[in-house]
Amino acid sequence: MKDKIILLVEDNPDDVALTLRAFKKNNILNEVVVARDGACALDYLFASGEYAGRDASVMPQVVLLDLKLTKVDGLEVLRRLRADKRTALLPVVILTSSKEERDVLDGYRLGTNSYIRKPVDFAQFSDAIRQLGVYWLVLNEAPPKHICPGISDR
Repeated sequence: MKDKIILLVEDNPDDVALTLRAFKKNNILNEVVVARDGACALDYLFASGEYAGRDASVMPQVVLLDLKLTKVDGLEVLRRLRADKRTALLPVVILTSSKEERDVLDGYRLGTNSYIRKPVDFAQFSDAIRQLGVYWLVLNEAPPKHICPGISDR
């Protein structure tokens, strides 16, 4: 489980710190790449911009995606991921504080794998992160590499 990368797309520094703390509390020791806006997330995933030298064949096991992001919002990030064959099957979990029904509907229409509202209470949030880790990093089986060439064997 430790070698599977998690891409956390979050622009709120407090939420980044809270999420990293919850990972640590639950012994989720995976590498976490933090993209602080939607444009940075796209650069990471498509090995462009500041990530131009990154091996684009190594994809995260799961993307935790906030919706209310600067530069490029979360729904647009999801739209672009699903439109590209390299990332079309990449597991994306929307992890947001948005309670707007429209965001839930749009997220699923665009192909999110899951939509989770961030609990305000740290104990509840930590438990949600633990469950995410167990499911996406241990139980979930990624698509075969030959079907989705951008996803690594990790």
